[in-house]
Amino acid sequence: MQTKIAPSILSANFINLEAEIKQVEKAGADMLHLDIMDGHFVPNLTFGPGLVKQLRKTTNLPLDAHLMITNPTSFIDKFIESGVHYISFHIETDSEYKKLLDRIRKSNVKAGIAINPDTSLSKVQNILDYIDYVLIMAVHPGFGGQKYIEDCTQKIQEISAMISKRNIEIEVDGGINYKTAILAKEAGANILVAGEFIFSSNNYKEVIQGLRNV
Repeated sequence: MQTKIAPSILSANFINLEAEIKQVEKAGADMLHLDIMDGHFVPNLTFGPGLVKQLRKTTNLPLDAHLMITNPTSFIDKFIESGVHYISFHIETDSEYKKLLDRIRKSNVKAGIAINPDTSLSKVQNILDYIDYVLIMAVHPGFGGQKYIEDCTQKIQEISAMISKRNIEIEVDGGINYKTAILAKEAGANILVAGEFIFSSNNYKEVIQGLRNV
């Protein structure tokens, strides 16, 4: 599958967010990653569907909403209405996975399941018919700028083998740089989420192309 680069706007300058988005769009980003945190499922609070709706007006890039929230069922419709193209929620929640994933897909949005570094892939096996992508967390969710957990490379390999005959994408989020991008891609990932590595650089285009081509 084609490698896609998804800058995480959590690391962008929110005072100049529209300009930042325009810059990464011009630099060749394939999509924008939106970290939605509720202060409960993870120890941080970010933004909700209202801001996402405004983002939709500023860019033509696909929006990738990663819901790090305790009760995704209550918010799925609001994020669908905000104009996202991808929605993932965590397998660690108590959601009725199949019903929720089916609901997302019926809205013509790609449905994903996210999984934390310490969580077994066993639950994923039962929902492969309901997902378009798996989001492997290579850090413990909640904060940007963390170091890639190298044990997650094996998890990427395992999920890659699990979906080998299916049209399912593998997204990796956390600690992505040139070195870890190689590990993730060689293990089978095709969507790379990078926040600080892109937005702390002086040349967004160079970094995005570098991640795609390593």
